[in-house]
Amino acid sequence: MNAPAAAVSTPVQNIHNYIGGKIAPATSGRAQDVFNPATGAVTGRVDLSSTTDVATAVAAAKAAFPAWAEMPPIRRARHMNKFLELVNKHKDDLARAITSEHGKVFSDAKGEVERGIDIIEFACGIPQLLKGDYTDQVSTGIDNYTMRQPLGVVAGITPFNFPVMVPCWMFPVAIAAGNTFILKPSPIDPTATLIMAELMQQAGFPAGVFNVVQGDKESVDALLEHPDVMAVSFVGSTPIANYVYETGARNGKRVQALGGAKNHLVVMPDAEVDKAVDALIGAAYGSAGERCMAISVAVLVGDIADEVIARVKARALTLNVNDGMVGDPEMGPIVTDIARKRITGYIDIGVAEGAKLVVDGRGYAVAGREAGFFVGPTLFDDVKTDMRIYREEIFGPVLACVRVKSFEEAVALINAHEFGNGVSLFTRDGGVARAFSRQIQVGMVGINVPIPVPMAWHGFGGWKRSLFGDMHAYGEEGVRFYTKQKSIMQRWPDSIGKGAEFAMPVAR
Repeated sequence: MNAPAAAVSTPVQNIHNYIGGKIAPATSGRAQDVFNPATGAVTGRVDLSSTTDVATAVAAAKAAFPAWAEMPPIRRARHMNKFLELVNKHKDDLARAITSEHGKVFSDAKGEVERGIDIIEFACGIPQLLKGDYTDQVSTGIDNYTMRQPLGVVAGITPFNFPVMVPCWMFPVAIAAGNTFILKPSPIDPTATLIMAELMQQAGFPAGVFNVVQGDKESVDALLEHPDVMAVSFVGSTPIANYVYETGARNGKRVQALGGAKNHLVVMPDAEVDKAVDALIGAAYGSAGERCMAISVAVLVGDIADEVIARVKARALTLNVNDGMVGDPEMGPIVTDIARKRITGYIDIGVAEGAKLVVDGRGYAVAGREAGFFVGPTLFDDVKTDMRIYREEIFGPVLACVRVKSFEEAVALINAHEFGNGVSLFTRDGGVARAFSRQIQVGMVGINVPIPVPMAWHGFGGWKRSLFGDMHAYGEEGVRFYTKQKSIMQRWPDSIGKGAEFAMPVAR
């Protein structure tokens, strides 16, 4: 059992919108509690905005757009560089806000902020990223060039599990490209977004360029339906991603909606077992499994299965689970009590379906944090592909082990799953690794890398029902998503031929 954690008393704060460069309480009169998951205590009350509040934010962003879009990209990049400097200076403040409302351990929260910083750094290169193409003399006296221009007011709807990193997938690139932005964060852990809004203001961004609207479904629907919102980015569960994609498209918007996952890690018989077990422990139980790139299924090939499961069991039973701000824990609580009950419900389902429960995380308690939303690391063996704990996204510290006889069976099993977000293979065989990389129907692949989240300049996105839309998040894909290409053909009066031309123009 972990050492007792001291009791914590936190004052309740009111968490409002940030619109037009200032804090703006919602007009709806609705709010919901924000909790510290480690203690179960209410620490805040966050506004739940109305359609009117969203309209106010859109109006502020629309008013700011013309001047911001006309600002030379190098000047926009200088504002972004200042923001980068400030985020680096305040990254511990952001990490503390994440841990206090999400529950992930402080070291993990700092890692999240660092990954957000990577995207901000990428966005600072926007002058190069916006360069178009030019072709001289495509026809006699005619040149052709392309440019990329911003869309206008764009919005991001982001999940609880990465309250800094996922918004940073969106707004730095969108704003650097000349758009104005409305962020609708999760109401579960909203404080970090207001810290970022304050830093954007300190960095000199004009009022209305970056706005935060707190809220729930009413705010989401208002953004999806507002005629002045040109594009919407979303990260969350597959059912909601599908809804956002369909609703946004029906209202004429460009939509990028990243959905759910059921990420597999394949362990081949030749794998280095120590490294494979380290990978499974960190990727399955880090952040309490509340990551869209968490490994939730171990696919164990051949005779290696018994050894891997025995070692994972031993490690899981000794995992340091505690308040993320106390000592140096490896795993924190679940984000809400509702989520905790959903996860333990899935453990019940796995037992009822006949899977072998090797480590049971139900009923886990931390001394001094008995009211916290904790679930211990959980391990299942003998999981079958028709079980719900295999098919459905649990989003918690539950690792399901599936035994297969061959590499081919492992590939077929993964390719048959409805999700295609991330996958990993542990092996020492380069030929097997190459075959896996080519054959697997998943958007992000790791070879001896358990969580293959691409770097800022590559872009993030899954396949199948893990992504709705054509473009991945951040990287050059993000620049393309937040801009539209314009092609210009030009010639000048002294090169214009005589008379009207009625035929399709061709190169001459």
